[in-house]
Amino acid sequence: MYQVVRKLVFTDSYCASNAPKTYEELFEKLDANKDGKVDVAELKEGLSALGIAFGKGDAQKIVSSGDQDNDEGLDINEFSKYLKEHEKKLLLTFKSLDKNNDGRIDYMEIKQSLADMGMDISKEEAEKILQTIDVDGTMTVDWNEWREHFLFNTATNLEDIIRYWKHSTVLDIGDSLTIPDEFTEEEKTTGVWWKQLAAGAMAGAVSRTGTAPLDRMKVFMQVHGSKTNKISLVGGFKQMIKEGGVSSLWRGNGTNVLKIAPETAIKFMAYEQYKKMLSSEGGKVQTHERFIAGSLAGATAQTAIYPMEVMKTRLTLRKTGQYSGMFDCAKKILKKEGVKAFYKGYVPNILGIIPYAGIDLAVYESLKNAWLARYAKDTANPGILVLLACGTISSTCGQLASYPLALIRTRMQAAASIEGSEQVTMNRLVKKILEKEGFFGLYRGILPNFMKVIPAVSISYVVYEYMRTGLGISK
Repeated sequence: MYQVVRKLVFTDSYCASNAPKTYEELFEKLDANKDGKVDVAELKEGLSALGIAFGKGDAQKIVSSGDQDNDEGLDINEFSKYLKEHEKKLLLTFKSLDKNNDGRIDYMEIKQSLADMGMDISKEEAEKILQTIDVDGTMTVDWNEWREHFLFNTATNLEDIIRYWKHSTVLDIGDSLTIPDEFTEEEKTTGVWWKQLAAGAMAGAVSRTGTAPLDRMKVFMQVHGSKTNKISLVGGFKQMIKEGGVSSLWRGNGTNVLKIAPETAIKFMAYEQYKKMLSSEGGKVQTHERFIAGSLAGATAQTAIYPMEVMKTRLTLRKTGQYSGMFDCAKKILKKEGVKAFYKGYVPNILGIIPYAGIDLAVYESLKNAWLARYAKDTANPGILVLLACGTISSTCGQLASYPLALIRTRMQAAASIEGSEQVTMNRLVKKILEKEGFFGLYRGILPNFMKVIPAVSISYVVYEYMRTGLGISK
């Protein structure tokens, strides 16, 4: 745990005694070709020669942040201005860590600050972290030690560093059972949170639309597939196109996209309220409390929008001419089956939240910690490929665990719309599937479900990044 936290939060640095006295002196040392400008290559070489540690990509970020005239380098004024601004941010972070305002940070303050962000460490681990910054051996860190240590680290606060590994729900694979995004106080007060949610919603909409044919095939196989009625991918697509044309592959997608906005908003608001209710003294939220709050928020959102889930299934399975649209579908269900029909399959759906969210989170954390322990030598930033891989694997594992409940839910939702189908309880339906089709009958339709994961993740990430840029959200 200590190795992980140390690599996440603190990097090795140079001693204050070896540091140049002024920005001008440091600039001269870095400007190797004496052209009055420090570019990325010079910054990398110069900092390495001075023994100043910096993360992967930090040199480029420093130059990009300070380069006001876009000449791909920093002159003395730009260099000085960047460092002064960076120091101000570091000072704010130092003051936020210095809980008792005595001008020094001790191990208890480090432990408390990390606990506030959901990272629980022991006294020994906090002391080891402190020792990596403490130059004079007092087991406390003053402002000068803090400044010298982090001067060339582009992350200005603990939230910046931990944000690399925030398990974001922007990777939309069609299921909405993940724990909601965590937003910092700064993101909440500046309004960045709603932009993030809007970007995520748009990414989900495009991703679901792009993978809708595979989603319809999954539902089709879940409901109509059996040992006696084996449906292949190619055969299933041919059957759907023959019945309703190519456009029929997107049946139910409109409802699936429409429910993203209300579900995201309800889940976010409920999550914030549950966190407040569950938090212990001082408003601190522990990891297990976040998981409980996330699961409850997911259940609340699912309860509110569940009628749309039922309509999505019915519209996905509809035959040509059966329903003219979502409102016609709702009207016919209400008239023929009553209000109860809108909550068929609700119990297995809610039960599916815990295994999905729990395994998704546990696998993601395990993969994250394994990567950090093995590869995070110079930076805590894993890069986009590692993040996408971790998110994809953890979501797939979550789906694998909750899939039988998702299949039961779908069959219960669709039961009334299938001729000759009897209305059964969840327990009876499970027994019936196990008796007739065996254990693997609970995983019918999982192939198209897995096939859509990688394209869904890729599409949602690309759209999310474009939306972030368009909404002016900085990296």
